[in-house]
Amino acid sequence: MQGGSNGIGYGLKYQARCIADVKADTDHTSFLTGTLSLKEENEVHLIRISSAGTELLCEGLFSHPNEIWDLASCPFDQRIFSTVFSSGETYGAAIWQIPELYGQSNSPQLERIASLDAHNSKIKCTLWWPTGRHDKLVSIDEQNLFLWSFDTSKKNAQVQSQESAGVLHSLTGGAWDPHDYNALALTSESSVQLWDLRTMKKTNSIDHPHVRNLDYNVKREYTLVTAEDESGIHIWDLRMLKFPVLDLPGHTHWTWTVKCNPEYEDLILSAGTDSAVNLWLASPPSSDEPTSESFDSPNKPVDPLLNSYSDYEDSVYGLAWSCREPWIFASLSYDGRVVVESTKPHLPRK
Repeated sequence: MQGGSNGIGYGLKYQARCIADVKADTDHTSFLTGTLSLKEENEVHLIRISSAGTELLCEGLFSHPNEIWDLASCPFDQRIFSTVFSSGETYGAAIWQIPELYGQSNSPQLERIASLDAHNSKIKCTLWWPTGRHDKLVSIDEQNLFLWSFDTSKKNAQVQSQESAGVLHSLTGGAWDPHDYNALALTSESSVQLWDLRTMKKTNSIDHPHVRNLDYNVKREYTLVTAEDESGIHIWDLRMLKFPVLDLPGHTHWTWTVKCNPEYEDLILSAGTDSAVNLWLASPPSSDEPTSESFDSPNKPVDPLLNSYSDYEDSVYGLAWSCREPWIFASLSYDGRVVVESTKPHLPRK
């Protein structure tokens, strides 16, 4: 199904790539996003949906010293987040805290409470412990995986363990398994690597090149979703990695990112360089479920594409589901346009 946007929009001043749900904010549906300007002073925007649900409000606007390539919100403190940033050829990563009285200041300053400064290669992303109040986070560069211990009271982060992926593997990102907190999936140019944080060793791999992004299905154990340049979206059962259990066509150009819904099983968002966001309902076959189950008719298969949001003028790099209202998502296109949509009109009825 093709469709334009009926969502509510918000414009950043500069180009941007990353947006994150503020999971720890249980009172508001809010998102953090950061800009990617080479010449101007970059910004982090804290935006919230109004109480009427009709507009996006800027609750905080903060200066950030460098181009922001990755942004992740702390799962237990809504004022804390991490960024990966660059200045020329130099990359860094840090943990920041929003000032407590940010609503009363015209130009509040972010506090850098910890620097993730052990990297010698180009940093790609940071990952927070998936849920609850926990002091661990991970950072990934092109060659290495770091596990950090973060102390909020002392405002510092220390490397707990580190391991190299090897010079033949150029890491590009990763995701933390919400069902097994010792497990990570890392993307590289040639494969997806599965790692165990207890041993800091690779336990398995999926030999698929050009995987841009991946995410774990929060509601279905052993399920990993990958987005690939040309071959679309693959859904994998981690217990049998030889072939994907389900394929989705993806996008007409590169499929850049995928996000599994935090509450609705098998509901997936994808975005790409074709300036579109696709909403999928993709149930992989299993031994204890019918393989052709349909919400409308038990006799015909369901089209997995619920809707395609095509009202964008640039590539869409950022996607974030709201954990507080899981039928809502935010998208971010490279031209700095944030759009928040409700998927309720497209959700099938059982």
